[in-house]
Amino acid sequence: MAIQTMNDFSAARQRREARARARAANLPPSYDGLGTLPGPASPQDDRTRGRSSQLGFTDNRQRSLARALGWFSIGLGVVQLVAPRRMSRMIGVAPRPVLMRVLGAREIASGMGILKGRQPGHFLWSRVAGDGMDMALLGRALLSDRSNRLRVAGTAAVAFGIGLLDTLASQQVSRHPRAELPQAPGDGLVRVQTTIAINREPQDCYAFFRDFANLPRFMQHVESIRVDSETRSHWVVKAPAGATVEWDAEVTEDRPGETIAWKTLPGADVYNHGVVRFAPGPGGRGTTVRLQLEYRPPGGPLATFAAKAFGEEPEQQAQEDLRRFKRVMEVGEVPTTEGQSAGRRSAVARVFSKVSP
Repeated sequence: MAIQTMNDFSAARQRREARARARAANLPPSYDGLGTLPGPASPQDDRTRGRSSQLGFTDNRQRSLARALGWFSIGLGVVQLVAPRRMSRMIGVAPRPVLMRVLGAREIASGMGILKGRQPGHFLWSRVAGDGMDMALLGRALLSDRSNRLRVAGTAAVAFGIGLLDTLASQQVSRHPRAELPQAPGDGLVRVQTTIAINREPQDCYAFFRDFANLPRFMQHVESIRVDSETRSHWVVKAPAGATVEWDAEVTEDRPGETIAWKTLPGADVYNHGVVRFAPGPGGRGTTVRLQLEYRPPGGPLATFAAKAFGEEPEQQAQEDLRRFKRVMEVGEVPTTEGQSAGRRSAVARVFSKVSP
């Protein structure tokens, strides 16, 4: 009992001395000397606590917004550089390719600075300045007889909204200039899976698909495939704004009548891999074809969102390709869109079709 009392007394004295040292070192009063000395709060600690700003955004959300704007800037800049005339027509202004490419280079520089720079706030503010320039150019376009004023007005409304987001992100990130932008969660892959029933034997479907030179007949976005060997091929695929992307692919699994799998080789413009499976249909009649694809869009998640907005949703594309494959296998002819409706379009695509000349 005496020993226990002495131990308690000794521990209490140690705590009093620790608190005195803490006051002298300007440490929290709760520090009792029995744990690790607390260090200064780091930007990561701030993000973990989810400290809210006066506008209601947490630090993580602020930087996620900045990262999205960075990817958007790069994607927009690429389109302006690759297809300046098409971009001009889309927004309703008279074609000025040199100016459009200069604006595209500005967008790409800002986007790369936001994503990779040590001080992303500076590059976000450069986007705000660019927004002011864009609004001035659109204002001049509204006064021109060569412009589609309805489209220009719609573009100005969108640019104004983006300008507000740029200003918001610039203000929030500038308040914490040492905090780095977080990496986007996940692996960045877009995953697509779709299935269709075809009234042909699995071996027939497999044999037609296995000859990769046949794929452009029903895959609308595949421009050409050059078969180099039994396992390797070179693909050329249509990209937005009239551009193309290319890659070399290698067959990784080949089970006659059942499975074909492939993946891109190093150096591909767009990393992707896929597998298609051919299984007997219900009751042994026909074939159930299951297609699975994974790819990494060059513009990141924002590019995928933009593609969906303009009716280029990946799953929709894959489903349409399989429908064309079904038609080729069952009817023996390449389907065309002549005389057919364009199908369901996105809301954005419908708006632009209404204002097009």
